[in-house]
Amino acid sequence: MNKEWAIAKLKAFLVTARVTYVPDGPNTIGFWGYKFDQPKPEVQASAQIVEQILDRVLPDWQTAEWEKAARQPMWRHREAAHRAIALLEAEQELQENLGSGAPQLDASTLHPWVWDSVQGLWSSGHFREAVGAAARAVNAQAQAKLERRDASEAKLLSDAFSTTAPVPGHPRLRLSANDGGDTFRNRHDGAGNYARGVYAAIRNPIAHEEDEELVENEALEQLAAFSILARWVDTATVEKAG
Repeated sequence: MNKEWAIAKLKAFLVTARVTYVPDGPNTIGFWGYKFDQPKPEVQASAQIVEQILDRVLPDWQTAEWEKAARQPMWRHREAAHRAIALLEAEQELQENLGSGAPQLDASTLHPWVWDSVQGLWSSGHFREAVGAAARAVNAQAQAKLERRDASEAKLLSDAFSTTAPVPGHPRLRLSANDGGDTFRNRHDGAGNYARGVYAAIRNPIAHEEDEELVENEALEQLAAFSILARWVDTATVEKAG
């Protein structure tokens, strides 16, 4: 998450959603309240983005037992925004001053077949579905490149990376020219085994564990695994029989 952007959006929302106390009118009791300083449609539009930020930073913000601000519209949004800002600023300060010392993986640098297919799911927190979508995207691109629909996923790619010569209906993906050496065999045997591994150990369990959400960092690692496979498929040349 871009913390600076999120903090700026939250602070802008608090300005847009500011309310003013409206006292009782003449000769009335108990009709006091609050109203937005800005037109309500502007506040609602700003809230659409803020709600997505709050879902990521404070997942329980809509049900948390906070003291209610009587008669204040969107009081929970504003309370959550204040809390989220404090949390994000604390995290940002720690990161800036201490740092982790570790390199950071930017999801947008993953292969386009992977990242372009999952952005919407990822931003809404559907990490398991995002990994599944990435696996399907890589398979679809491989099928298109090899012009095959009779096989898919592990079966398709293990066959495509086979070191044996292509036969009709079974073209090969070549990461390098076949010079008969160990490097050629290792690269292609490894790529085929890798494809079998990611589809067997990542794609298949995800397809059968629909009620078990992945944590974000684990899902990102799995996206990276499919990104490696995507780059191999994308950069490989197709060798056809005869």
